[in-house]
Amino acid sequence: MVFAMVLVGGATRLTDSGLSITEWKPILGIIPPLSTADWLDAFTKYQLIPEYTQINQGMSLSEFKFIFWWEWAHRFLGRIIGFVFFLPLVFFWMTGRIEKQIKPHLVFLLFLGGLQGAVGWWMVKSGLVDRVDVSQYRLAIHLIIACFIFVYAFWVAKGLAPIKNISAPLWLKVMAPIILLLTLSQIFLGGLVAGLDAGLAFNDWPLMDGAVLPDGLAILSPHWINWFENPKAVQFNHRMLAYFLFVVVFLQMLAARNIEGHGGRAKLLFAVIFAQAALGVTTLVLQVPLNWALAHQAGAIILLAVTVANWRAMVGSYPD
Repeated sequence: MVFAMVLVGGATRLTDSGLSITEWKPILGIIPPLSTADWLDAFTKYQLIPEYTQINQGMSLSEFKFIFWWEWAHRFLGRIIGFVFFLPLVFFWMTGRIEKQIKPHLVFLLFLGGLQGAVGWWMVKSGLVDRVDVSQYRLAIHLIIACFIFVYAFWVAKGLAPIKNISAPLWLKVMAPIILLLTLSQIFLGGLVAGLDAGLAFNDWPLMDGAVLPDGLAILSPHWINWFENPKAVQFNHRMLAYFLFVVVFLQMLAARNIEGHGGRAKLLFAVIFAQAALGVTTLVLQVPLNWALAHQAGAIILLAVTVANWRAMVGSYPD
């Protein structure tokens, strides 16, 4: 469900639907507009924000409904995840069916879910007054929290599975969390790319506008702000970290391919990152069509899952 939530969130951003609902109603917001009057009221509120007045002026009600349903589905799925997690948690906790060592992890996941909801609204608010889009910083933070929830839930679940603990060399134990951190960093940069529509800054590969170092990477002042607010620099950084991560995973695969119990995962990890790189390049040269962009985002979450499984197997399962 968290995987689906990330994909729906990505579609919401890629269809520019995230600002279609301009208020936050944690309880009543689960009910969509049910009458023409309700739809007109929601549309009227949307017409007051800069995204409508500066970009979408003249949008029809049917066009508004299209973006509304994406944002509503994103929020609805968030609520469903909350209910599916919270209600069984209370039941199994009260009936004493949760092992002691797992309780802190489940409470922390519950906290992360609540935090993510608050951050989501904080992100939306950034686009309601002075901007025509949400802040790319808040978007990237929202995405990385979603990924952390996915990582943490997957980590806990993998720890419950009966697995055979096979000793790994120290260097491999060190590399596993480094690869995970690099993957999360790359996803954060991907969030900045999405927030700035930086995927359209360059659409050739392997060069950028026919150059290794294209013009326009350092046009903002101070210089460091280009890393976060200059679409060309943000895409450049996303590419460079992708190359670095690819090389690191490739070298790990070469070194670990014959190590019992770990070589297979190293090869799987490389296969997944190779596929993800291919998706990224295809998405880029096709100028970020929705279906390819969503496939690339799904690939990022799958890659994240494999990196977590790779690290978790070296730590072992929870003690009885």
